[in-house]
Amino acid sequence: MRIVLPGALPDPREARELIPYLQKTAPTLFGWLEHAQARILDADPARTGCTPFEYWQLRARGFEPEDGQNFATGLGPMRASALQNASVAPEDAVWLTELVHVSPARDGAALLPARELTITPEQSVALFASVRESFADAGFMLHEAGGDFWRVELPGSFRPQCASPVVVSLTSVNDWWPQDMNARPWRKLVNEVQMLWFDHPVNQQRYQQGLLPVNSLWLYGGGRPEQLRSAPSDVQVHGTLLAASVAQDWAGWLAALGELEAGVFQPLARHETPKLVLTGRTRLVELETARWNKWKQWLPGSREAWRKWWSPPN
Repeated sequence: MRIVLPGALPDPREARELIPYLQKTAPTLFGWLEHAQARILDADPARTGCTPFEYWQLRARGFEPEDGQNFATGLGPMRASALQNASVAPEDAVWLTELVHVSPARDGAALLPARELTITPEQSVALFASVRESFADAGFMLHEAGGDFWRVELPGSFRPQCASPVVVSLTSVNDWWPQDMNARPWRKLVNEVQMLWFDHPVNQQRYQQGLLPVNSLWLYGGGRPEQLRSAPSDVQVHGTLLAASVAQDWAGWLAALGELEAGVFQPLARHETPKLVLTGRTRLVELETARWNKWKQWLPGSREAWRKWWSPPN
């Protein structure tokens, strides 16, 4: 069994302050940390183009970027593979465009990804119908896919290196918006979509419901299905720590950790010691307790070794 905990690895300063509360709130997890071997991986989104959790998902599927790709490239075929009606050849690049909300911000523009917008299938279909002809006129072939994203074929040699919508939501649109000449048709198309959707009936309905409008699209992907293996089996992902971690709400983080302790860690500890994956803002740690490692708990300082990666010096 492998347990994946996005948001479970605070930045070093916060991690250091949380250690006493960690031991009290989640003693089972604390014990696993004391006796585990750790593999620390750099997962800085500035390099990978995706979140550390997405980076782990792609690595677990054997994805390796090729020249001109970053890790976020693999998100296209990975997300499309979850769709029952997706029919993409193994050697074809998979590009996705996600329905998002973009608004002005102090540093340019801020993005909210689809997962935060509550987009219904009916809304996705209506928005798709309103822009399909515009895509075709601009040389882009649009295909319906998931409710919150569509598959798109790009024209000519346009192959941008993009970032995950979730990464963009945590940084700034301006940091990732393609500015080269080849991207001009895409930028023009997005501007046209934004105008079409400004007073679209779907968004008028959303305004009445107190929801943010779906007013833009974000392009990402470009990897091929043949670059991925099957998803690993016997994995549980528990994402309840992530929102509090992103918001720096450490009281909420500890409350969510306590729920995981009671509902996941303690019941599981009665039967086995799982492998763990903890992700933070720019790194992830893979943990495993090996059988031969049990005697090491009696060596001086061995049970404190985890603190060096949990809260490394700045």
